[in-house]
Amino acid sequence: MTMTNEIIKYLDTLFPEPKCELLYDKDYELLLAVMLSAQTTDKRVNQVTRVLFKKYPSLKDLALADTIDIIDIIRPIGTFQRKALYLKEIANHLLNDTNGIVPNDRAYLESLPGVGRKTVNVVLSNLYNMPCIAVDTHVARVSKRLKLAYLKDDVYTIEKKLTKKFPKEKLGRLHHQLVLFGRYYCKASNPSCSNCKLQKYCREYKK
Repeated sequence: MTMTNEIIKYLDTLFPEPKCELLYDKDYELLLAVMLSAQTTDKRVNQVTRVLFKKYPSLKDLALADTIDIIDIIRPIGTFQRKALYLKEIANHLLNDTNGIVPNDRAYLESLPGVGRKTVNVVLSNLYNMPCIAVDTHVARVSKRLKLAYLKDDVYTIEKKLTKKFPKEKLGRLHHQLVLFGRYYCKASNPSCSNCKLQKYCREYKK
């Protein structure tokens, strides 16, 4: 069995039904939640979006919301002043440009304020089942430890390498599995190495 097949098999065992841990009911809520998740945890984002989306239940409500009120709601996630402005700007763009729809259009989505490649990959994978993989801190750490990437590689280089190494149809699922594996097993501190089936591939374990 090849290394990549072994990784897929093990992750399928650990996470047979992986999914995004950000909570959302509407397409635009996912886009906004992923944007908010930069440099914070999904758990914290879920805490603030639960309040935010209940108080402002539509894009129009968000677009018209008072910035100070948004700041007060999302304060726990950090860089809240900038993200509050992004929320309103994205809401306005979607209302004016796409009739409130989050389109299957990478170039357009990456043009939105506060939205980068990683965010777009998550959105396109989850909403449109597009074969793309988002590289966050967990995916980057696991990829480097398992020697799927070099330690010096940036996130885009890691994305290209993962896209080349793994089957196209597996990428969306693999993204969630690598995130969950990094979040709960292959953690930055005190990783659960003793029972890991991927020890033989791991840089950290061999140390």
